[in-house]
Parts: sequence; structure tokens; C-alpha cells
Amino acid sequence: MIALHVEEDGIVPASSPALDELQQRLQNLHPADIAYILEALPLDERLLVWDRVKAQQDGEILLEVSDAVRETLIESMAPAELLAAARQLDTDELADLAGDLPRQVVYEVMGELDEAERQQLQSALSYPEGSIGALMDFELVKIRADVSCEVVLRYLRRFDELPHQTDKIFVLDANEALCGVLPLRSLLVADPEAMVADVMATEVVSFHPEDEARDAALAFERYDLVSAPVVDERGALIGRLTVDEMVDVLREESDSEVLNLAGLKEEEDLFAPVIDSVKNRWSWLAINLCTAFVASRVIGAFEHSINQLVALAALMPIVAGIGGNSGNQTITMIVRALAMGQMQVNQAWRLWRKELGVSIFNGLIWGGAIG
Repeated sequence: MIALHVEEDGIVPASSPALDELQQRLQNLHPADIAYILEALPLDERLLVWDRVKAQQDGEILLEVSDAVRETLIESMAPAELLAAARQLDTDELADLAGDLPRQVVYEVMGELDEAERQQLQSALSYPEGSIGALMDFELVKIRADVSCEVVLRYLRRFDELPHQTDKIFVLDANEALCGVLPLRSLLVADPEAMVADVMATEVVSFHPEDEARDAALAFERYDLVSAPVVDERGALIGRLTVDEMVDVLREESDSEVLNLAGLKEEEDLFAPVIDSVKNRWSWLAINLCTAFVASRVIGAFEHSINQLVALAALMPIVAGIGGNSGNQTITMIVRALAMGQMQVNQAWRLWRKELGVSIFNGLIWGGAIG
């Protein structure tokens, strides 16, 4: 458990030994741990901690924090600091962060990239948010099918380190099209004289850059993938997806579903200004108010019966509670089906009839019990 203790009198002076100790502790933490700490702090303390973070970690931490917290951190940084943070990132990481950075900073960073990296960044930025193209990684290992496993092993030894989440090598044909993958576990036990074409797997789960990242994340979960190729319409290899990106997609989808159930439009900084929180919450409260008026009109229609038999008023909270629980059950099932990709638009009518039948059946049973 990571904890930061803030003095009761507020933020300690910049010259205090406590800040020196804080900076020393922060230097030994993983960027994800620092991001967790920043999200749990009020704005003043958050900016204090942010100022003590080593400059070499700024970019990685910005990738780890939530969108709402990232906005507050970027607003507190000077253009020169943002430029230094962006220079720390790989092309695919810079594409993830580019939408939150000032445009001038992005242009300056792009000007410092070589031609290949600039094209990769422009390609990633050309795809809409939530698509595979916006998330794909350009660091990968590819080989030809007409070489031996011994040649592949010698080729791998030339790397200082392999790209992260490398569990397979992508095999290309003479036309630079993807024709298979060579899992590392197969390469390590294969005969060194065997040809890659004889060892590689030809049944490959691949994706197109225009596909939805959410669908790809579900496929990663279904097939237990660590990485997967991204190909264009000609079958040419243009990038790959990795499991760490897909885990982030699933987490964001899960967070979004929880927020939607609570009537929130987007992720909210826990310590956001009052006006920002009001803007995020007002719409669903207005809808709830309208539905409450409808419910009150229904009760008003039975006002005469309630006046004659006052005991009916005591049953009204029970009816409302059962109705609310039934609605929550239905919403939970539908949201889960949407998240798992099990519900299609053409199934809405069938699902509506099914839920209507469930409500009638439960209404008769529990309404009779209450009566």
C-alpha cells in the first residue's frame, strides 16, 4: 500500500526536508504507482507532488493517469516541459497523448522525428479515437518465410532487447504481406535447419486499423492473445496490438459502464471543481426528475382509492422498491450484453418482448403477494 501523509496545516514549505524525502521516495516508484497517487490527491497536493517528479518520468506518468487528471497536469506545465515529456515517448505512445497536448507541442515533436517515425505518427493520428489504428504499436519483429530457424535466431541476437510483449515473430512473403506467425516457444525448440515456412502457424488472428478497439479487446480475451498483427486491405503488415493496450481498453469500457449506470457522462476527477462536476451530472438528474414526475402522476391517478383505504399508502414504498430492483436487474443484464458484444440492434425487439414477459410474470406473482 502506497500512502502519502499531508500535514494538517496544509502544504509544507518548499525548503522543508519532508519534500526532499518525498522526492526521494517518488524516484523509486513505478510511473503507474505515481499516477495512482496523483489521482488520489486534491489539486494543490497533486501539483506539489507533480513538481517533485523526475523530468524523465513525466511522459510515462501522463500516459498512466486518467483523462481528467491528465488535463489538470498538462495545464500546470509550461510548453518547454510538455515538449520534454513528449520527447520521452515512442511513436505509438505519443499518438495516445497527442490529443491532449497543445498543437504547437505536437508539431515541434513531429519536426524532430525521422521520416519513418513521422509517417507512423501521422498514420496513427489519422484514425478515429477508439479504433485499432489509433492504438497499434509499430515496434515489432518481422522475418521472411524462406529462411531457416538458425538465421532467425542469429537475427534476434542482434537486438539489444526485443519489443515489449513479443511472444511471436511476424512472417512475411515476397510481397511483404503477412503469411503467418512464428511463436517464440516454437522457434526455441525447432530444428535450427528447419525452414520458417515449415514451423510457422498460418492460422492467424489479425485485425484491420479501422476495426473497433473494443472488439479487438474481446478477441484478446477470447483467444488468450498476447499480441496480434494489424494489416491493411492488401494484407500488408502495418503494426501490432499488445495485451497491455487491450487491458486498458477493457478497463476503460468497464469504467464507462459503471459511470453510465450511475448517470455520469464521463470519467470525473474526484477533486474536480464544483462547476465541472455539475456539468457532468446535471443531464441524468434532469431525466430522473422527469421520470419522477411521471411516477407521481400515476400515483395521483389513484388518489381517490388511497384516500378511501389509507393502508395502500404504506405499500407504495414497497412497490417502488421492487420496481427499482427489477429495473436494475434488467439494466445490468443489458449493459453486460453490450460490453460482451452479445447484443445487436436487430435483437432489440426480441429482448424487449422477453423483458416484458419477465415483468408481467413478476408483477403478477409479487403484486399478488402484496395484495
